[in-house]
Amino acid sequence: MHDSPLTSPLPAGNHESYFNAAAPKARGRLEAIQAVVEQFVPDAERCVSYGMPAFRRGKVFFYFAAFKKHIGIYPPLREPAELVAELAAYRGPKGNLSFPHAEPLPLDLIGRVAEALVKHYAPDKKSEQ
Repeated sequence: MHDSPLTSPLPAGNHESYFNAAAPKARGRLEAIQAVVEQFVPDAERCVSYGMPAFRRGKVFFYFAAFKKHIGIYPPLREPAELVAELAAYRGPKGNLSFPHAEPLPLDLIGRVAEALVKHYAPDKKSEQ
């Protein structure tokens, strides 16, 4: 059976609408993830993609969503190898990350995931020159 998000598609198309529609146990966790991504990638722009809160810097690089038993983070992280190894306990069969509601969120780890994903999917063109 496919695990579907706790919320319906975003009516207003923003993070807050999604958070407000989420179950109370998930709402604070979603807000904490949003805050840590913005801390680690300060120039990230909030957006909605595939019906999930997301962040972009030119391109979308980070998606997150609430499910009945966990928070999912997408897309899969493939490098650096050290960080991928550190995420082993949270990786699903396709490499997506799953953080159970019953466990504390490893916010620093999630922030480092956001940094790695932005470098891979939406690098800052100014720093490459």
